[in-house]
This record gives sequence, C-alpha cells and structure tokens, in this order.
Amino acid sequence: QVQLVESGGGLVQPGGSLRLSCAASGSISRMYYMGWYRQPSGKQRELVAGITSGGSTSYADSVKGRFTISRDNAKNTLYLQMNNLKPEDTAVYYCNAREIGGPSWGQGTQVTVSS
Repeated sequence: QVQLVESGGGLVQPGGSLRLSCAASGSISRMYYMGWYRQPSGKQRELVAGITSGGSTSYADSVKGRFTISRDNAKNTLYLQMNNLKPEDTAVYYCNAREIGGPSWGQGTQVTVSS
C-alpha cells in the first residue's frame, strides 16, 4: 500500500484560506478514488471531498462552493483548496486513497479556524 503524508494545515482566521497537500510514496494514477476526510475533536470522521481517477469530484454539502479537491498524477499529490474557512471547519484532515489492494490513510494534519 502507498504511504500518504499530509501537509498545509495550521491556524487561520475565519474567512481565510488554506491549501492542504497529500504526497504519496508511489504512483497515484492507479488509485481509483482519493478523498479528504476530517474528524473534529470528539466527533466521527466524515468525508469532505472525493475525486475519481477520471477526475469526477464530489463534496459534502457543508463545503460545497468553498473547497476544491484536485489531484496531480505527475506529482503523485492530492490537494484540497479551502476558502472562506469557518470555525466549524476545525478538525484533523486526513487523506485517503483507494486501490485494488485496499485503502491507505495519512497521519492527518490539524486545521484550526479561529479569531
């Protein structure tokens, strides 16, 4: 299975932006699906956005119009552009990749939205 490393999290004020990256140790072109999940403290992990190998994207209702997921197969990297961040976006964000051999998860990156 591929190893995934997230980066780009941090503290940002409401209305601000962050760009998360997920670097894979191997080729992501064989990943039929990749996604970003988040887990607020004390709550369950939830799917935020996903992208298929064909480039089709999907988003949770709570982030539609604010977040954009993309993948760069040449760089083996998944991205999540987050704009107009809100306090309720505060969570640990995880990268997920799915291939025939099974899913892989990153270690997570903390995003805190606070004034």
